[in-house]
Amino acid sequence: MLSTLLAFLGACLLIAASPGPSTVLIIRQSLQSKRAGFFTVLGNETGVFIWGVVAALGLTALLAASQVAYDVMRIVGAVVLVWFGVQAVRSARRHGQDAEDRAPERQVRASSWRSYRAGLLMNLANPKAAIFAMSFLPQFVPAGAPELPAMIVLAALWAVFEVGYYGGYVWFVGRMKRLFDRAVVRRRMERISGGVLVALGVRMALDG
Repeated sequence: MLSTLLAFLGACLLIAASPGPSTVLIIRQSLQSKRAGFFTVLGNETGVFIWGVVAALGLTALLAASQVAYDVMRIVGAVVLVWFGVQAVRSARRHGQDAEDRAPERQVRASSWRSYRAGLLMNLANPKAAIFAMSFLPQFVPAGAPELPAMIVLAALWAVFEVGYYGGYVWFVGRMKRLFDRAVVRRRMERISGGVLVALGVRMALDG
């Protein structure tokens, strides 16, 4: 059991270390604040857990078996990626302008919810995440263990592990806050992250 757990956590590390849309979004949100970055991580990992539960219930097999359903979700995911990318580019243009005139506490609550929602949407809009969960989790179910509860537990461990891993990204960006808060650097980072997200969205749309 211990060797299986260590192998699973090692695989989780390799998965988290592979750069993807969620990584770009987490870094981009962390440029705003640690709170925004961390809530984005929580949203993303909620999506990871949801896909794990869906895979445990066998529902992702339906997505894998239906080309139409997969293509629809792929296009939706591409639109989401491009939308996030455009938002980042627009943010770079208006950086430094205070477009909102709301109380600070209300701003914090709204920012936290938007960040959580962004992370969740980014993950749930990715059909590859669903298919991957279906193929990844069953490999680590111990022999003789009930598959459904075991996969749900593994999905929870996967999500918690990635909260810690991506939390390191949030911490690092926070430590570099003095550098990233410079207007020129901030705008450049926003443009780069926006361009990457748009490119990933276009790639997803074209990837049949």
